[in-house]
Amino acid sequence: MRIFRTFQSLGPGALVTAAFIGPGTVTVCTLAGAGFGYALLWALVFATFATIVFQEMASRLGTMTGRGLGEALQYSFRASLWRWPLTALVLVALYAGNAAYEAGNLSGAALGAEALFGETQTVFRSSVGATVVAAALMLMRGNHRHIERLLIALVVLMALAFIGTFVASTPAWQALFSGLLIPTLPDGSLITVVALIGTTVVPYNLFLHAAAAKQRWHGAKDLVAARNDTIISIGLGGVVAIFIVSTAAAGLFANGLTANSAADMAAQFEPLFGTWSRYLLGVGLLAAGVSSAITAPLATAYAVSEMLRPNAGANDAWFRMISMSVLLIGAGFALSGIRPVQIILAAQFANGLLLPIIAAFLLYAMNQKNIMREHANTFWANALGGSVFVIATGLGLRSVARAIGVA
Repeated sequence: MRIFRTFQSLGPGALVTAAFIGPGTVTVCTLAGAGFGYALLWALVFATFATIVFQEMASRLGTMTGRGLGEALQYSFRASLWRWPLTALVLVALYAGNAAYEAGNLSGAALGAEALFGETQTVFRSSVGATVVAAALMLMRGNHRHIERLLIALVVLMALAFIGTFVASTPAWQALFSGLLIPTLPDGSLITVVALIGTTVVPYNLFLHAAAAKQRWHGAKDLVAARNDTIISIGLGGVVAIFIVSTAAAGLFANGLTANSAADMAAQFEPLFGTWSRYLLGVGLLAAGVSSAITAPLATAYAVSEMLRPNAGANDAWFRMISMSVLLIGAGFALSGIRPVQIILAAQFANGLLLPIIAAFLLYAMNQKNIMREHANTFWANALGGSVFVIATGLGLRSVARAIGVA
């Protein structure tokens, strides 16, 4: 009962966790485990820590100021010549990044449908269409508390499935702990590392968390509850991601198997679920795809509304138009004919590149004494956030350099 009450009390942090434990995370973590074994687990430890650092700032911003991140940025730059160029940069980056991320969510749901009904174009397109309709209906209803509860339930169920499979897969413990504690970059792993970071430290979640926190928490009396909500929820998400990589390492990498399709990915569940593996993966990816397909449009609508029309509420026609446009653009990318696994990997990689831009704006907002007052970032908060920013920027620049043949 105590555990149940703990999960009942979780709020915006659980929404954030359910947003990043979606089909993109399942796919990228499976690719990481299948391709590199346990070697990249350190990247998830770093990404989980980074997510807690930045999401705590976003939660504190919403709780203490009653403003979302977009509102805080507009207020901070209200008298600056840079206000509109910087606003345009953030909006273009968010719209492009979230549309790509939405394509990954919809493609992930379609992968789940292919695991259940077979890998055909008809199944893929029909499942993308059905996911779009389901997400649109939930977005149009606008009752986010019900959405939160649904997402909490999905995260808990996914956690139990992966924990069970992890235990049944008899992992190589020495290699696992080595991967957790010793950073390495095996040949060809850099893009996967950036994707692992991008699928965990999701830039749009900073806007989503601040917007949800300002509705749920109000002032200093709620600050401890908001912080605990962030740490518990995101810590759980990080553990689940580590389990996914580890089960893929034990079930796929150790047996020389690849993960190029839903059927390949389902093989990681066979130690526990046998022939039912593909059904488990299919249902899990479908559910995660629908839940994550809600959050990217929702976060984009919050960010755009806060910057351009701060008085537009979640039930406003403007807000719904923005969220629906992201959903439809994502659907267009998902139906472009590119293989779903490649769309998902590219979306998470794009998120990893977008992260430094949004993180820089968050750090700037959190140091504005006229907004945050005594709850502005301390030296240590800036040191932690700055370190994460530098590492993420370095990895992103290195991957771009590799892509264009410079390094």
